[in-house]
Amino acid sequence: MAAAIKALNTRIRANPVTDYLCSTHFWGPASNFGIPIAAVLDTQKDPEIISGTMTMALVGYSAVFMRYAMAVTPRNYLLFGCHIVNFSAQCTQGYRYLNYWNFGGREKVLEEKARQGVRKAEGAVSEGIKEVLREK
Repeated sequence: MAAAIKALNTRIRANPVTDYLCSTHFWGPASNFGIPIAAVLDTQKDPEIISGTMTMALVGYSAVFMRYAMAVTPRNYLLFGCHIVNFSAQCTQGYRYLNYWNFGGREKVLEEKARQGVRKAEGAVSEGIKEVLREK
């Protein structure tokens, strides 16, 4: 059994593609891609739920690991790509957080919701008036 496993390992390592696909240089970034995918999907959600602290922590984390991906030998471009996508998405989230909480975005959203509520109430009142006039 050990000889069969050793022969299989030798065969895998002889081919550069399968050697790469069986390495941590591939599986580390591949399994880590869940973070940037979630970050990109979160850019479509309400900015009220963004955690500014966590966003800044993830910006720093991605910046450090982008550097690490280029510092290891051989360079890990897949890990670099994973963290550049995460860094970009987190910077977008950081902008959305600051815009919403610090630069008047929240007030604009609340003002628009108030306008929609007023329009809805006006519509209900006018429908009620029409109904009363029809009954007379």
